[in-house]
This record gives sequence, C-alpha cells and structure tokens, in this order.
Amino acid sequence: MSVGLLAQYLLIALAVIASLIVVMRKQFPGATRRLRIAIALSMLREDSPDVLKKMGRWIAPEPAAGGKDCGGCNGCD
Repeated sequence: MSVGLLAQYLLIALAVIASLIVVMRKQFPGATRRLRIAIALSMLREDSPDVLKKMGRWIAPEPAAGGKDCGGCNGCD
C-alpha cells in the first residue's frame, strides 16, 4: 500500500468520525453527554497518568446548571 493511499484512507476516516460526532451532538444530546461522562470518569481514576486525567477533564461535559426546570440562561433573581 502506498503512502498516498494510506493518507487518503486516514483522511476519510477522520471525516467520518467528525461527521459521526456532529450527528451525535445534534440528534442525541443526552446519550452523547452520558457517553462523555462515562469516558471521562474512566480516565479520571486515581491510578491514571496525569495525561489521561487532563484529557478526561477536557472530555467531561460542563456541569448542568440549575434544577429540573432551569433552561440554563442564568437570569434567575
């Protein structure tokens, strides 16, 4: 296999992964959030290397704001 063909396959794989991420975020936000939490928690174990812990903090979603009726606008009095 030539280097050019391998680079082409890698580029196509990256495009497919990026497309999958966009679709997951738009169509299944709850499932995407749960998946990100599960991945981040597995990386944030005490015995994990510092690099994995840093990646886990980056992957982890933002904490949910407010209660069950909150839309997250931060405009509450």
